[in-house]
Amino acid sequence: MTTPYRGLILDFGGVLTTRMRLNGEAFEKSEGLEPGAYFHALEENPEGVAVYSALEVGEATQEDWNRVIGGILGIDPTDLMRRALANLRPEPQIVAAAQRARSAGIKVAMLSNSFGIEPYNPYEDKGMWDGFFDAVVLSELEGVRKPSTRIYQRALDSLGLTGPECVFVDDHAENLPPAEALGIRTVHHTTDPAATAKLLDSLLLGCTSVA
Repeated sequence: MTTPYRGLILDFGGVLTTRMRLNGEAFEKSEGLEPGAYFHALEENPEGVAVYSALEVGEATQEDWNRVIGGILGIDPTDLMRRALANLRPEPQIVAAAQRARSAGIKVAMLSNSFGIEPYNPYEDKGMWDGFFDAVVLSELEGVRKPSTRIYQRALDSLGLTGPECVFVDDHAENLPPAEALGIRTVHHTTDPAATAKLLDSLLLGCTSVA
């Protein structure tokens, strides 16, 4: 069975890796923080929201993020991003599905709203850097982040493919409609990597199971 798809575009945190929420909860425990404190700093504190947004588009450095988030939380900011992502792991079933697709001739790209790459490169640390993908598109380097349609177009351009030739997987539903506007087939990854991997095998390889 042939499929119309020639490209696969994957989000990093929460898709190619284990869930970001679980990682954050583990970080709170390791740093002795109150439950929810880290998420409040990232998602509700105005300074935290601003520095994270700026980091994602290259207008702040990772060390800026370390300093601001460390200050909000009242903890040592030294190498904070590394500590904050220490419990993040590659999600083996999604990684294996990507490898199967690539072995079958499907081009595979990572598209991530960046965590910064200096001084700590989380993509390299988790084994997803040189040689793993046909293209890597990071918002920090592009100056634009999801859900802007522009970054999806840049991912397509990096693969040399059109929207209808590609499948995009993200764990945030709000990131899917702009990709769909370019004709990309989208997959909302939730909490079941086995189900997502099975769907990718079906879409990309034309099969419903892999031995």
